[in-house]
Amino acid sequence: MNRPAALVNKKFRSTGIGVVQEKAMVALLALCALLTIGITVGIIVMLIGESWHFIQSKYVSLSGFLTGTEWTALQSKDIEKAQFGIWPLLSGTLRVTVIAMLIALPCGLITAIYLSEFASSRVRAILKPTLEVIAGIPTVVLGYFAVLVVSPSLQFFSGGGFDTFNATSAGIAVGILCLPMVSSLSEDALHAVPRALREGAYGLGCTPFETSIKVVVPAALSGIISAFLLAFSRAIGETMVVALAAGTRATFTADPREQSQTMTGFIVEMIKSENEYGTVQYFSLYAVAFTLFVITFGMTLVGQLIRRRYQEVYS
Repeated sequence: MNRPAALVNKKFRSTGIGVVQEKAMVALLALCALLTIGITVGIIVMLIGESWHFIQSKYVSLSGFLTGTEWTALQSKDIEKAQFGIWPLLSGTLRVTVIAMLIALPCGLITAIYLSEFASSRVRAILKPTLEVIAGIPTVVLGYFAVLVVSPSLQFFSGGGFDTFNATSAGIAVGILCLPMVSSLSEDALHAVPRALREGAYGLGCTPFETSIKVVVPAALSGIISAFLLAFSRAIGETMVVALAAGTRATFTADPREQSQTMTGFIVEMIKSENEYGTVQYFSLYAVAFTLFVITFGMTLVGQLIRRRYQEVYS
């Protein structure tokens, strides 16, 4: 086969216009990267600055905010009697998140193992795009699904044991929301495991199920854990579903049948309220948002450490 003349003569010099275009493209990419970092730093500075106004208020103390078990920022008409303890909002967020993860993580991983190791190419070609379509369902639709279908069903089967708005129905809807993410990312991680590992397991006499559980899943563990942590962060930051289905009363309890208000749910309610700029209630919005940012940032850091710990590199 005849090779191009440039390869034969080894003349790879760029033209003047090509050099300029390449430098311009590199500069544009660097500008985009700096812009992303700048926006993130701006958000952090804004959250810290506005949260500082909240902490400096005479009606709030830092210890009371971090250890208090009552949150009545919008319910109390007298600001002197308002309570600003973060734990009820944190409790509601964790209840919804735990319920969501109990649904999304096992179901998503089982679906991923089936798609990667056992499904035929035809079934995989149908199911995976279907899961990705489910991931595109607007969260407001899932919120209405939780209010109109999940919550009445829970009340029917429990004989009225659940509140109309409760943490369980919101958690189930958020779990359905996160399931496609877990299954899709985990399936990609499982699919990336080299074929030689599977063939080696088969050569040692392992069944397909044993190969999947004892060889493929451990080999893809870093990717699976990353998918889990992304889903966890997604559940913590979910807004619309919890704003519709979880309720608006912040409760410090572990009972999933009761109404709960999450941190994102309070942020939505606060923005919709008539509190003006400069009030303690207004600045409490940023204190809650900063707390949520710290939690998700910490989860990201832990996820990076775990991913590096269990990361496998194949040549």
